[in-house]
Order: sequence, then C-alpha cells, then structure tokens
Amino acid sequence: MEKFGLISAYLREKNILTRENCYRPGRAKDSVLALAHCEDYLHRFIHNQQSAKEIRRMGLPWSEGLVTRTLLSPNGTLLAASLALRHGIACHLAGGTHHAHRDFASGFCILNDLAVASLALIHLGKVKRILIFDCDVHQGDGTASILENEDRIVTCSIHCEKNFPVNKAQSNVDIGLEKGMKDDAYLDVVTNTLTKLLDDVEPCLVFYDAGVDIYEHDPLGLLSISEPGIRERDRQVLSICQNRKIPVITVIGGGYDNDRKALARRHSMVTEEAHKLFA
Repeated sequence: MEKFGLISAYLREKNILTRENCYRPGRAKDSVLALAHCEDYLHRFIHNQQSAKEIRRMGLPWSEGLVTRTLLSPNGTLLAASLALRHGIACHLAGGTHHAHRDFASGFCILNDLAVASLALIHLGKVKRILIFDCDVHQGDGTASILENEDRIVTCSIHCEKNFPVNKAQSNVDIGLEKGMKDDAYLDVVTNTLTKLLDDVEPCLVFYDAGVDIYEHDPLGLLSISEPGIRERDRQVLSICQNRKIPVITVIGGGYDNDRKALARRHSMVTEEAHKLFA
C-alpha cells in the first residue's frame, strides 16, 4: 500500500503532479458499483461479513481503511476516464484491480475498477465502444469474466501464460507470453496487438493497464523486461493512441518490489511519458 503515496510524492517532486491537474474522487455510488458487482458481495465486504476462505482469496486483511480506499479507487478510474474524454489523456495513480470478479475478491483485488468504470461510461451513454488493453503480467481474469457478455467493451490481456491465475478466463483477445521474454520481442507483441485492435474495434476510449510487474526483477513477474523496456512500452502505447486521436486513460496495475521507492518510480513512468506526449 505504501507505493501509492510514494507515486504521488515522486510525481510532485518532478512537477508533473500539480494542484492544477490533480483531481480527487469521492466514494463510488452503490448503483455504479452494482453495474459490475453482486450487491450481496458488496454488502458482505463493506460490513466485514466475508468468510475466512474469502478473505484468504482476497489476500488482504479487512479493515475500515481498506474499505474506504476500495470504495474510492473505482471512482478514481471513472473520474480519470471522464477527464481523458475531455483532455485526450488522464492518469489514475492507482487502479488496475483486474482480478476482482463479480462476486468475489482475488489476488489483492476487491473491486474491479476497469469493469466498473467502463460499464458506467457505457451505461451513461458517454461512449459507444471501449477497449481495455491490459499489459499487466497477470491475466485480467476478473475483467474478462465480468465483461464477457458486454460486446461494447473489448478486453485484451497480454500476460505471462505460466503465471497467476492458474485457471484463466477468456478475454476477447488473450496473448500468453513465454517466461523470460525480453524487451524487443515483447514490444513487438504489444504494438502489433494494439495497432490491430484499434483497426478492428475502433474504440472511443482506451483503458490502458500499465502493470510494471513485467519487470525482470519483479518477484511475481516471470518476464525479463528492463526498465527502459517498460518505459518504451508506455511511450509506444500512448503514442499510438495519440496519433489516432483516441482518448486514453492509464491505471498503474501490478508491481511488487521491497524497494518501494524504486517501485513507485517504475509505476510513474507511464505518467511521465503521458506528460511528455500530451503536455
């Protein structure tokens, strides 16, 4: 959890995050959360009524603070998506909780901000077609499951195949990568896949999950992507969207490192690249 404060602190030091461009979400409305999540599950989580098995699968100990943060984060992604439609890009300094399913938490993910925000935009008539482009090292199984019957939202997951979750869901497009893949081969997959999807889907908005657990030394990653490789991935994804004048919202996704400051800097790369391209 410490990384979230460190990300904003780092971006403030770089004068990228300022009073003028910083927005803070309020708690998400129950009706918005219910677009993607079972109301009974929401009630049990909020009121600490989950079973011991459910809490183990969630991977986090329940607390009032966890509830507060969990109910804010999906609204942060929705707010950022609305800002992206207005300005061309917006970066949420959290989000990417793509393992959360409709009625259970999994893998440190409790509510699926990508599913909540994209369904809310469709429900409100803000956009007609959305692409969720997920480059976290783990498959976005919860996102795929929640959105499997929503043909106005296309899900793509580029992930390490032999990694969590063991039982994969079915995204519209799934690309499972071999363990140990390095920068050049990885970047080819990412850019070629995105280019084809933009041609085929013609989305009004792209949600980009810029997970940094692809990093070569990430303990939960299993790919071999360097820090310059991560930065180049982010630059290319954002450039492709910018060149086509397609609004894009970024979320930070996964990243695991005992050196929290180094991890925060890694997560900040996508915002730094956005700042360079769109400023």
